[in-house]
Amino acid sequence: MPTVGVKRDLLFKALGRTYTDEEFDELCFEFGLELDEITSEKEIISREQGDTKASGASDIILYKIDVPANRYDLLCLEGLVRGLQVFKNRLEAPRYRRVSPVSGEPQKLIITKETAAVRPFAVAAVLRNITFTQERYDSFIELQEKLHQNICRKRSLVAIGTHDLDTISGPFTYTAKPPGDICFKPLNQTKEYTATQLMSLYKTDSHLRHYLHIIEDKPVYPVIYDSNGVVLSMPPIINGDHSKITLKTKNVFIECTATDVTKVQLRAQQINQFYHCCHGNLTFKLTSFSPGKDRLGHDGNHELAYRKEKLSSEFVNRKVGINESTEKIAQLLTRMCLLSQATGVGDEIEVEIPPTRSDVIHACDIMEDAAIAYGFNNITRTTPRTYTIANQFPLNKLTELLRQDLAAAGFTEALNFALCSQEDIADKLGKKISETKAAHISNPKTAEFQVARTTLLPGLLKTIAANRKMPLPLKLFEISDVVLKDDTKDVGARNSRRFCAVYYNKSPGFEVIHGLLDRTMQLLEVKSACGEGYHIQAADDSTFFPGRCAEIFVRGKSVGRLGVLHPDVINRFELTMPCSALEMDIEPFL
Repeated sequence: MPTVGVKRDLLFKALGRTYTDEEFDELCFEFGLELDEITSEKEIISREQGDTKASGASDIILYKIDVPANRYDLLCLEGLVRGLQVFKNRLEAPRYRRVSPVSGEPQKLIITKETAAVRPFAVAAVLRNITFTQERYDSFIELQEKLHQNICRKRSLVAIGTHDLDTISGPFTYTAKPPGDICFKPLNQTKEYTATQLMSLYKTDSHLRHYLHIIEDKPVYPVIYDSNGVVLSMPPIINGDHSKITLKTKNVFIECTATDVTKVQLRAQQINQFYHCCHGNLTFKLTSFSPGKDRLGHDGNHELAYRKEKLSSEFVNRKVGINESTEKIAQLLTRMCLLSQATGVGDEIEVEIPPTRSDVIHACDIMEDAAIAYGFNNITRTTPRTYTIANQFPLNKLTELLRQDLAAAGFTEALNFALCSQEDIADKLGKKISETKAAHISNPKTAEFQVARTTLLPGLLKTIAANRKMPLPLKLFEISDVVLKDDTKDVGARNSRRFCAVYYNKSPGFEVIHGLLDRTMQLLEVKSACGEGYHIQAADDSTFFPGRCAEIFVRGKSVGRLGVLHPDVINRFELTMPCSALEMDIEPFL
C-alpha cells in the first residue's frame, strides 16, 4: 500500500477548510483511505537518525496517508484533493482531453528498431504553460517517484523521464546503442561520462544502484536524443543534466519507456496526472520508426480514452447489501469520479471510466466504489442466510497432532523454504533432475530458488549443516508440503504432505529412526503386520547406503523410505558424521 506524505496546512488550504485530526481521519476512512501517521520531518529524522541530526529540521505537520495500491490517481497532493473534493460534491470530476499546440506541429518521439533488444515501447507527452511553485515542484517529483515504485515496479517495467522542453528541440529519437558509444553529463554531475562509466559510478549511489541491474547486462543501452544530438536520458537510470526541470520551467516534455506494452499504455493514459501538479495544458503525441503505425499499433496520436460500462442497480444492491434506487447509486458512483447515469432501460446504469482509473476492469470494481461512497459503516448488519460451523481441515489437524507427539519424542521441528535449487533435490541426493517430477521456476531470482522441492530431506540436511556446532545428537523433523508434477491436475502439479526426520550423530542411529517410525505408526493406529498393517522391505535408493535402506508399506502401498544416508550425500551437504533419515507421505492415513 503506497503512503503519500502531505503537509497538513497545504492540504487544508487546497481543500478550502480545516479539520481536526479526528475529523480528517474519519474523512479518509469514508473515502477508502487511512490516515496512517501524523508526524513531522523533524520527528521522522529524530526517530531514524537521532535528535542531533534532527536539529534544524522542519516542524511542519505531515499527514502520512495510506492509499490503495489500485488508486494511482491519488498518489500526489493534487490528486488526493481532487478526489476528496469530488467525493464531497464540492467539485465536478475533471474532463481529460488531448490538446494540440496553438502553433506548430506536435512534438514527435521517433522509436528506432534498435530498442527492441532492450526496452521496445515508448510514449511521450508535452505539458505546456505550467507554473511551478516549490510545493508544486516537490509534488511533481514525488508523484513521479511514487509511480516508479508502484505500478512501474521500480522502473523495471516503465521508466518516466521529465525534461524542460525549452532547453531541447524536437523531433526526439529513442534508440539503443552500445554503452561505450553513449556519452553525456548526467543529472547533477559536473562532467560527461560514458554509459559504462556511469554504471560504475552509480554502483555506490544509495538511490540509483537499485536500478542498474535492469540494463547492465544488455548489449545496448536505451537513450533518448533531441534533434541536436543532446541526450535527454538513459532510461531507466538517469536523465541528462542539460534538460533538467527547475522552478522556472514553463513547458515539460514527458517520456515513458517500457518493457511491457500494457503498462506503458496505462502510463500513457495517466500522464495527465502531472497536469494537476503544475496546472498546465497537456498535448499528447507518439510516433514510431515505421511509417503509419507505432509499436502499440496506433497512428501516432493517442487520445485520453474514456470507456463506458453498464451494470444494474440490482447487482450493486445485492453485492453490497443495500437497497438504493438506480438514481442514488448513479450519484454514489459519480462521487467516486465515475460519471454515471440511469439509462432508463430497467435498472441499468451507464458508467463512464476516466483514463485515470485503470484499476476499474470489471463490474465488481464499480460495485466496490459504490460501497465506498455509500459508507461501509452505513451498511445494515444482517444475519447470514446460511449458517455453518467451521472445522479444521483434516490434513492440517493430523499434521498438528503429529507435530506435538514427535516433539514429545525428543525431535526438534524445522521449517524450511518450499523452493530450493535443482542441485539440492537431484545431484546432492545422487539422482537425476529429470527423475524428480520437479516443478521449475521459469525466471528464478537466485540459484537457491530454482524449483519447488520434491522432498523435505535436503532442507533438514542444510539445517543440520548450519547448526553443526550444536551438541550431538541432532534430531530434527519437518511436516510440510512438497510439490510434484501431475498431469491429471488442472495446474499440472499437486501438493503432497510429507513427514521427514533425520538423526545426526557419531553413529548412524538407524534404530532411533526405526523406533520413530514405530512410534508414528502407533500414533496413527496402524499395526505392524503385512496386509492390513505396515511393514518395511529392503530397497535400493541412491540416496541411502547400499543394504541400509528400506521401503515402508502400509496396507500394501508404498508410502516412504528410511535408512542410513550414503556417505557421498552426507559429504555433498558438508556434513562429517553418519546420518539416518525417514521420509513418508502422511496423506494415506487420513
